Formats: sequence, C-alpha cells, structure tokens
Amino acid sequence: MLWFGLFLIVSALGTWLARHYALQRRMLDQPGERRSHTVATPRGGGISIAIALLIALCTLIVRMPSTFVTMSLAALGLVLVAGIGWIDDHRPLSVIPKLSVHILASLSLSAGIVLGGGSLGCGLVVFISGLVLINIWNFMDGIDGLAASQAGLAAVFFLLFAGAGNVVHLGLALVAAICGFLPFNLPTAKIFLGDVGSGALGYALALMAGLAMERMPVEIWPLLLLPLSAFLLDAGLTLLSRMLRGERWWTPHVEHAYQRWARRSRSHGRVTMAYAVWTMMAMAGGGLFGGNDSRGNAMLVLAWFGIGGASWYWLRSRPDSGHSDSGVKP
Repeated sequence: MLWFGLFLIVSALGTWLARHYALQRRMLDQPGERRSHTVATPRGGGISIAIALLIALCTLIVRMPSTFVTMSLAALGLVLVAGIGWIDDHRPLSVIPKLSVHILASLSLSAGIVLGGGSLGCGLVVFISGLVLINIWNFMDGIDGLAASQAGLAAVFFLLFAGAGNVVHLGLALVAAICGFLPFNLPTAKIFLGDVGSGALGYALALMAGLAMERMPVEIWPLLLLPLSAFLLDAGLTLLSRMLRGERWWTPHVEHAYQRWARRSRSHGRVTMAYAVWTMMAMAGGGLFGGNDSRGNAMLVLAWFGIGGASWYWLRSRPDSGHSDSGVKP
C-alpha cells in the first residue's frame, strides 16, 4: 500500500505541475481536422508517469542489487523514450530521429533482459515489443482516457500472470501512476499524455512483458497478447488499410475505429469504457481458458483476434456523423 500510494501521489502532483508548466509554455494541442477534440488543451502530462516509473526503477536498483543490469538498462531506455517525447511535445520532430531513439531504447531494454538471465528469444521478442508498443500507444492516444486506461489494464494482467518478482513492483508503480494521472485525463480532459507519456506507457508495457516472460513457460507467452488486442488490432488494421490505399500512414489522422466511433457517439467516455470492457473480457478469457498447452493458447488468441478483427471492420464500416466534444491528439 505504501509503494502504491507513493507513486499515486508522485503522479498526481506531477500531472498538476505539468499542466501549469504546459499552460505557461503554451504547449497546447489545438483542435483541427486531424484531431478528435474541439478545445485547446495542454499536453505533456504523461511526464509524471515517466518520472514515477524512473523512480521505481532506481528504487529497485538500490534495494535489489542483483537486478542492477536489467533495471539500469531499462531505466536508460525509459529516459531515451520519454526524453525524445518531451522534446517532441515542445517542438514537433520528424519521424527519423524519433524512430532512431525508439530503436536504441528497445535495444537497451532487450539487452537488459538478456544480460539479466533471459533467453535470446525473449530478448528478440522484447525488442520487437518495445518498438511496436511505443509507437502503437502514440498512434492510439487519440481520445480522453483511452491510452492510459488500456495501459493500466494490461499492466494488471501482466503482474497477475507473473505472480511475483520485479514485474509486480513495476506493475503496481505503473498502475498507481496511471491512477494518479487519469483524473486529469478522463472526459473532459484537462491535460493530455503527450508523446512523453504515450511513449513511456508503451515502453513500460514492453518492459513488464519481458519480465513476465522470464518467469513464464514459453507456452504461455501468447496469452500476453490478449490485453493488448484492442490497440494491436485497431492500430495494425488501420495502418494496413492506409498503406494499401497509398496514404502517408505515419501522419496524424482520425481513421482509427475508436476515433470514428467517438465522432458518431459524440462521447469519448463511452468509447473508452467500451474498449476497457473489451480488454477486461480478454483478460478474463486468458485467466479462465489459458493454460500450459501452447496450441490451445495460440488458438484462443487467434480466435479472440478474429472476433476483434470483425468488430473493427464493423465499427469502421459505419458512417460518420459529426465531431466528438473532446479528446487527445491522434
């Protein structure tokens, strides 16, 4: 409780300070055709989550010297991801420098997992996960409360499945930090995560997944995809559809299923809650039907992603109507 309370307070206070800083520096996301909100809103509040996670990693380094290599390299990667995001929140950067830093951060995280005792296979999965999740959480940070709540639910799943060890400490710190941030970000949001926050969340989930995989049989690894399914499907299928149409897929847009749904319903809260329900159902399915059978786990994940793909197509095929009332940048 003390550990959870500490990071709850750090995040809440940090978000409050970040909001005042953003207002003073005029770090505002302005409404526009490629955004889902209609009121200029400060960004960069996710720096509080990044700082909370960095404090947690440094604390583990001091209290558990055996984790020095893994936690140090993980902390280095976090600083890289949050740092480039913080710079981008002040003045937008091009894709190349951001992607280059994300690659370095994912390599640092992967090296930490391997040098800490993880297998090369685990390290490769962590590298790919880091690169993918950092960018997916940035792509999907588009309406109030969505990116933070989805990260919190995934963190709960990872720490419950791991059962013990550093992943639990980091998971509790991450969930506490998200709980401290969310009151400022729920509809109608007073501040947005910004690139510093969305990147840090994606990176933190890759770190937790890597630590969890160290404690799990390989047969269970596919189940870790379940709490990420909403974002993996919406981001992956939307980007694929844009590529097939020859569009500049890396540029901001409002074509994700959740963005179209928010425009139709004129409610960010309803969409964020629906995505949360989907993820909780995925988590429950993994807990109830997952096991040590690799084929059974793979079939479970494929079936869930199949249902999700059909749901994505249905949401995207419905006609748009108007604009939603608030939200975060896409």
